[in-house]
Amino acid sequence: MIKRIENDTARQVTFCKRRGGLLKKACELSVMCDAEIALIVFSPRGRVYEFANNDIKSTIEKYKRIKSDESNTNFTPQEINAQYYQEEAKKLRQQIKIRQNSNRHLKGEGLDSLNINELKKLETKLERAISRIRSKKHDMILEETESLQNRELVLEHTNTILRSKIAENEKVQQHLVDQTNEGYRVIEAYLARSALQLNIGGPLEDTPTPAPAPAPYSPYPNKSLHIW
Repeated sequence: MIKRIENDTARQVTFCKRRGGLLKKACELSVMCDAEIALIVFSPRGRVYEFANNDIKSTIEKYKRIKSDESNTNFTPQEINAQYYQEEAKKLRQQIKIRQNSNRHLKGEGLDSLNINELKKLETKLERAISRIRSKKHDMILEETESLQNRELVLEHTNTILRSKIAENEKVQQHLVDQTNEGYRVIEAYLARSALQLNIGGPLEDTPTPAPAPAPYSPYPNKSLHIW
């Protein structure tokens, strides 16, 4: 059996616990069932606690209007449906207006209509958004840096392979050049030996021809017979 708690301290503690549970249940109901909820709680000391997933004043006015219409007129199903869609459209327009005002506030516009608490909430929201943006930017910079480092390693590996191939090609070309020079030296040596052999076996062009021996001296003149 539920009855009033006589002890003031126990009653206040129970009120705080049950009030939190009630507000939590109202929030869950509005989220899970897409219900329009307006909850108002007055504490024993006269403090007001409220929860609404929409504008609480518009929800109360909607409640008053519906109760007044139910007491005055009986609606047909078509009229009830039309009224329902009108209320839904009005609710959507209000949500759009709230979103637009929120976006304007995030841009720093229309701040004159906000009080201190609303400005603090807006500041906290902006700080959280900036923190998330900076965290995302930091993550992207780290990813890009890691990608560039991996690319640098790949390029260095490719450069090492190319240098190795170039050095190998240079060695092959040098080997070919050395072989060619060695062939030239062999040919030159062969030609030199052939020329030396020809010079030894043939006439010596540079040796002078000996002059004929002089005739023996005679005291008598050489008289030849001349026939005319």
